This record gives sequence, C-alpha cells and structure tokens, in this order.
Amino acid sequence: MKTIDSIVLTGDRPTGRLHLGHFVGSIKNRLKLQEENKTNYYMIADVQALTDNAENPEKVRSNVLEVALDNIACGLDPAKTTFFIQSQIPEIAELTIFFLNLVTLARLKRNPTVKNEMKQKGYDEDVPAGFLCYPVSQAADILFAKANTIPVGEDQLPVIEQANEIVEKFNRIYGETFKKINPVVSESSRLVGIDGNAKMSKSLGNAIYLSDSREEIEKKVRDMYTDPNHIRVEDPGTVEGNVVFDYLTIFDPMQDEVEELKNKYRAGGLGDMALKQRLTDVLDVFISPIRERREYLAKDPKQIMQILEDGTKKARIVAAETLREVKRNMKIEYF
Repeated sequence: MKTIDSIVLTGDRPTGRLHLGHFVGSIKNRLKLQEENKTNYYMIADVQALTDNAENPEKVRSNVLEVALDNIACGLDPAKTTFFIQSQIPEIAELTIFFLNLVTLARLKRNPTVKNEMKQKGYDEDVPAGFLCYPVSQAADILFAKANTIPVGEDQLPVIEQANEIVEKFNRIYGETFKKINPVVSESSRLVGIDGNAKMSKSLGNAIYLSDSREEIEKKVRDMYTDPNHIRVEDPGTVEGNVVFDYLTIFDPMQDEVEELKNKYRAGGLGDMALKQRLTDVLDVFISPIRERREYLAKDPKQIMQILEDGTKKARIVAAETLREVKRNMKIEYF
C-alpha cells in the first residue's frame, strides 16, 4: 500500500479501559491511517487526564498501561506507530505556555467542546484553569511533532479549529513554522450507550469494553434499550432509536440479513430476545480476538512499558527539534 507523507497523531486519556465507542470513533481510523502514512504517533494523554483528576493521580497512572494494551490489542503496531506518554515530553508544556499568549480567556470560554464538557462535569466559574485551557495544551500535543492529520470525533472539531487559530496566529507573528491541522472524522456515527444515551461513556456506566468477557457482553446486551412499546413478539416495533439495531447496523457483517430483521421487526413477529442473542454473538465474535490478544500482552507488562519508554525517547528528539525552531523564530534562543 502506498504511504502518504502526512504526520498523524492521536491519543487517549488514561482514565479507564477503552470501549466499543472508542473503537468506532477513533481506533478504527487509527488503524487505517497507520497503514496509509509513514509517520504516526500515539499519545497517552496523562497530563490532560489530570485536568479533572488532579486529586486522583493513581487513577491516571494505573490506566496508562490499560489504554496501551487496548490499542495494541486492536492492531496499533509499535513498529509503525510511535507510542509515548504526554507528561514525559516537557517540550509540550513549554509550547503550551507560548501558545497561551495567543489565546484570550473569552475565546477559551466560547469553545463548544469545553462548554459541553464543563456542563457534563458540573463546572462553572470553579473550573480548573488546566481544564479550561486544554484546547491550548492539545494544540501543543499536536504541533510539537508537526502533526497535521488528526483523527477525531465530531465533538472535538472545535478543538482542532482553535488549534488552527493558534497555528495561523503563530505563523503570522513569528514566521512560517507550523502547517494547518487536518481533522479526519470517523465515517461511523457516534456509538450510543447501551441505555440509549447519546454517548457511550465510562462515566455513565453504559459502555461495552474491548476487554469484556462473553458473559459481560451478554449481560449488557440484555439490558439494552429497545422499543418500550414492543411488548409482545407479534407487536410491530420501532427500529429508529432501538439500540440493538444501532449496534447490529455497525457491527454485524451480514447487513442484508439485518435489513430483513428490521422489516420483520417493524411488521411484528420478531422478539427482542432473539435480536439480543444475535447481537451478543456478533459482538463476541468482534471482541474476542481483541480480548484474547490483550490478555496475552498483559502477561508481560514490562514489555508494554518498554514500548512506551522507547517511543517517548523518539518523541523527545522530535520535540527538542521543534522547540529549537520555535524559540529561534520567537527570538528567545540566546545560547
């Protein structure tokens, strides 16, 4: 396959194991981009995770290994993608400080992604400054490596827009240094939670994890939201908003059969339990190879940490080169 010269960067906050929503929203794209591009970075965003977990650093530390395991088990290859830990690249913090001078408080407060996440977490004026400023930190995460291709969910597009404002302003003031960042949005729609909530989320407890056993999958599928008015098998049912059909449409490889099931459900004559049994089988077939590879990798955590250490050393070399250029352009390279 022919590779492209784009520099790809992606990452996860280490606040818990990853779930099917992460796969649909980002990991699927990472795997595709990894094969299409020569230079790929994967960042474990522990500094960003601390912006709303500052009083619980052990939660962040203990999940660094977990998110690395999930990604490698899914197929992200350390031979093709440089894995690194955000906090171990101090140049990112330096860049963040420089970029903060290019952004106003009013602009930070207007960012729709930040506003929505502040609302979800119950923040008002007592929001931690680090949380409010994380779009600036995220710009530094991307630009330290001169990355210009970023797979994101639609809800993160305002963050990329703000990062590009920083790119434009920095280049205008200090000279051409960074390229415009191109977001790559997942072709799949956001995966709803098993309760029908608009988003699958660790914090909402409505997620199916990439490491779940068949028994866990089966239990969660049984609890899935369907059509509350579909009481008897012979009753006509509604497909739209039915979480079981949402998942079958994304994960079932036999889409012709899924369409037939939709028609039968609408007409009456198809029970929820039969649908849920099919979905359990489909999801277990999808998750089981990821789960098995993850269990195998987890037997040697030192090897995973060595991958992170080696990748972080490579990323620091790139970061140092970028900071030298930035400081030279900013006229603050004195020695």
